[in-house]
Amino acid sequence: MSKPEMNVALVCGPDCDMEVQAIRATLEYFGARVFTYWVGRPSDLIDILSGKDLYPNTHTIILSFHGDEGQLIMPELEESIYEPEEPKGNFGPEEIRRFAKLAGKTVIGTGCSVGAFETAQAFLDSGCEFYIGPNDYPDGNDALMFVLRFFYDLIQNKQSVREAFQNAKALGAQMDMFQLYENTQRGN
Repeated sequence: MSKPEMNVALVCGPDCDMEVQAIRATLEYFGARVFTYWVGRPSDLIDILSGKDLYPNTHTIILSFHGDEGQLIMPELEESIYEPEEPKGNFGPEEIRRFAKLAGKTVIGTGCSVGAFETAQAFLDSGCEFYIGPNDYPDGNDALMFVLRFFYDLIQNKQSVREAFQNAKALGAQMDMFQLYENTQRGN
């Protein structure tokens, strides 16, 4: 690879490694430089969402997590393993607002229900330019195909986020649950 088409942060939550491997291989084939982050504890995700551990010039983040009720499902650690001030439990809107600093980023969540309005609004409040996620419970294959089609159009066909999103939604009726939220407060 000479110069990558884009830098993508691919964040792997618990039990999502097969999805992450498929996404990474495909995006690298499309010409993206993919930085994979393996989340073993809440502080790993905090460092990514805060930008502390995010590779420079990375404008797109894929959160490959299982989800439930608008929250990213986090690893469960033994009580004594948690660091002081490290949140316990799943990451929902409250934790996102507390830790995320994602100005100008596009964030895609693949997990069930992480496209719920309140979750999306928390990401937009953190400065995201766009947030995409399902507001229901997609089949894992649907989430994977949505992401792959989205990036195919973004990279290969040089389409905008909005255009790539619409094409990915057009894959079938099951894709209707994927929602695009745009930050209208950005000063551009």
